[in-house]
Amino acid sequence: MARFEKYETKKGERHMFIIENGVDPQTGKRQRVVRRGFKKLSDAKKAALDLEYTLGKAKLDLKNNILFKDMADEWLTVYSSTDKKISTIRVRRHEIGLLNQYFGFCKLKDITKKMYQDALTDMKVDKQLSQNTISGIHGTARMIFKRARAQDLIFVDPTEFAYLPKDKKTVEEIENEKIEDKYLEKTELKHFLHTALNSNYESYAMLHTLAWTGLRAGELAALKWTDIDFEEKTIKITKTYYNGNNVTKDYQLLPPKTKGSIRIIDVEDEVLRVLKKHKVNQNKVKMQIKHEWYDENFVFGRLNGPYWGYPPFIKTIENRFRTVLKKSNIDKKLTPHTLRHTHTSLLAEAGVDLQRIMDRLGHTEDKTTTQVYLHITKDRKKEASHKFGELMRSLENL
Repeated sequence: MARFEKYETKKGERHMFIIENGVDPQTGKRQRVVRRGFKKLSDAKKAALDLEYTLGKAKLDLKNNILFKDMADEWLTVYSSTDKKISTIRVRRHEIGLLNQYFGFCKLKDITKKMYQDALTDMKVDKQLSQNTISGIHGTARMIFKRARAQDLIFVDPTEFAYLPKDKKTVEEIENEKIEDKYLEKTELKHFLHTALNSNYESYAMLHTLAWTGLRAGELAALKWTDIDFEEKTIKITKTYYNGNNVTKDYQLLPPKTKGSIRIIDVEDEVLRVLKKHKVNQNKVKMQIKHEWYDENFVFGRLNGPYWGYPPFIKTIENRFRTVLKKSNIDKKLTPHTLRHTHTSLLAEAGVDLQRIMDRLGHTEDKTTTQVYLHITKDRKKEASHKFGELMRSLENL
C-alpha cells in the first residue's frame, strides 16, 4: 500500500506518496516509486490507487504463470483501497497467509477444485479451525479467484461449488446445549455486579455500563465523556476502539461495526449515577498526576501508570470480566459480550420487541440475540395462543 507524506514548498503545502514495489528480480534491489506535487491529499490518494493497480497488473504474468500469492497480494492492494476498516484488512491478510500455506507457490491455472476442497478439509480435520474461521478464509479465496477470472487469468474458479466442512456435535452436546448458558439470569447478574462492586469500582463501572446499555467492549473502550449527555440521559455511540498490535499508544478510533451501530441510546439514572461516581474517582487521579494524564476525555481512561488516561485494551475488559466471574462462582463459560445477550434477555422480559432491541444494540440481525429473545418470550407466545384458542371456542358458542 502507498504511504503518504506532506512537505513544504515555496508555493505552499504539497502531498506525495511512496509505493514499495518489491524487489527487482534481476538486480536484487528494492524498487520504490515516488510521486510528488499534489495540492490535495485526495488527489495523491487517487493517483496512488491508479498506479498501484497498474503496477499490480504489470506484475501479473499474462502467460498463465502467475502464482497464487502474487494474485492475492494484488487483490489485497485493491481491496484495501475501498474504505475497509483496518481490522477487516488485517483479518483478510491473515486469511491470505493461511491460504498461501496451501497455494502460495502454485500457479493459478494449476489450482483445481479438488485441491481447493482438500485444503478446506485439511483446515478442519488437521488444523482444527472453527467453522467461522474456515468460512472467512473461503470468502477471501472466492474474492481473489473472482478477480483472477475478471482479468481472464483463469477460466474455472476452483472455489465454485466448494463444500464448507461444518462443526459436528455429538448427541450429548446437542442435548446439553442450553441457550441459558449464553447469558446471565437476573439473579446471576445481580450477584455478578454486586461482586464487581466489592472488588474494584472501576471494574464495576465498566461492567455495569455494559450490562445496562448492551455496548460492545470496543464501543465501551472508545467512549468519551462528550458522548454522555447527563441532562438528556443518553449515550452516543459513534466509534469503536482498535489496537491490532496491543501497543498502548498505537490505538485507533474507527467507525463502528456497521452503519446501524451508530446510535444514541437512552439510559437510566442508575447508569448515570455509576458513571458520575467513576468520573469523580477519575478526577482525583487526574489531580494527583496532573500533566502525566493523557487528556483525550476517555470515560475509562486508565487509572494506573505509566499510561494514565489512555483507553483500555479490549483484553483488559475481558480480564476484569473473567476475574469478577470467577469470584462470583458462576459456572458458565462467558465473555464481556455475554452482557449484550444478558441485556437482550432483560429487555425481552420487560416486553420490548425484537426490532427495538436490535436498534438499541446496533445491529440488524444476530443469531444469538434472536435465540435469546425467542427463548425469553416463548411463554408469552403460549399465552397468545391460549387466548386465541379461548376466543375461537367462544365463537362456537354464539
